[in-house]
Amino acid sequence: MLARRFFEGDTVEAARSLVGKYLVRQYDGLTLCARITETEAYVGRMDKACHAYGYRRTERTKTLYAPPGTAYVYLIYGMHCCLNFVTEPEGEPAAVLIRGLAPRHNQDIIAENRFHCKCADMSAYQKKNFLNGPGKVCAGMNIDRRLNGLPWGSEELFLCGRLEEVGLPTPAGDLAPPDVKTGKRIGIDYAQEAVDFPWRFYL
Repeated sequence: MLARRFFEGDTVEAARSLVGKYLVRQYDGLTLCARITETEAYVGRMDKACHAYGYRRTERTKTLYAPPGTAYVYLIYGMHCCLNFVTEPEGEPAAVLIRGLAPRHNQDIIAENRFHCKCADMSAYQKKNFLNGPGKVCAGMNIDRRLNGLPWGSEELFLCGRLEEVGLPTPAGDLAPPDVKTGKRIGIDYAQEAVDFPWRFYL
């Protein structure tokens, strides 16, 4: 499990550093693991794309003010959940959005959660669009609003650097340092100058 101090520092650096690490979801005796392939940073004090821009505090955004490492899960379009991890010191609203994953353990369970079929039965379209978006991430990993506010240290949902931490082998292809690309964030056309912040990181 990533140390809490990982989440206490700069949000943009945390977003970059999370690419290549692993998201672990445990429930009903199952362990689902996936490699993080895409993230975005959101910093409330100066980022108009952040829900808590200018220290705006609402029932929805109060989780962003929680201690670092807390899970922030919110709903978009009334139907899709998005997973974030709160960063920076408590009271400073900032978080990293998990935008994309590549499954690494219990892939068939993840596929059942997404498409109600096993990996071998997925169409080419489904394979291409498996976990390449924040709503797809949450659907595949069985993450919903019930996990909003889950504190750092919970075994239900956490991040780690190597799969050996949960008793699994890290695939050989994951051992090399990730080649992380940088770009503009997606779907924030309303955010004025923040549209151009290069705060999206991806493999």
